[in-house]
Amino acid sequence: MKFTVEDIKTEHQKVKSGADFPQYIKAIKNLGVSHYTSFVADGNTEYFDGNNESAHTGSKYDKLIIAETVNLENFKTRLKLHQQGGTDYITFCKDCAENGVEGWVMDLTAMTCSYFDNDRRNVLVEQIPG
Repeated sequence: MKFTVEDIKTEHQKVKSGADFPQYIKAIKNLGVSHYTSFVADGNTEYFDGNNESAHTGSKYDKLIIAETVNLENFKTRLKLHQQGGTDYITFCKDCAENGVEGWVMDLTAMTCSYFDNDRRNVLVEQIPG
């Protein structure tokens, strides 16, 4: 595996808001990350390379309770605010939890982000801006 969690953390520290996200994606893709899954409940993120080898961060914050029901319209509103730089990462994670979003998978080959619910069903798939 070419990258380490430390390499990724270094790149993530450069992200101040959702507006900085496309540059971060480009940077970690260059490190060799093919896809990753982030879990809202505790912030653990698992990063994979092209050989499906992985490294994970472990929990990053106190456990959040994920709502049983997805409120997609409210989530889309909060997501847009985050993408425009209106919220920080932890606020976005709390917004996900409150709206029933358990996590997301970033596919750096297809350049998509798939948000999923407690049953790992995709509730929203977006193109990652390049």
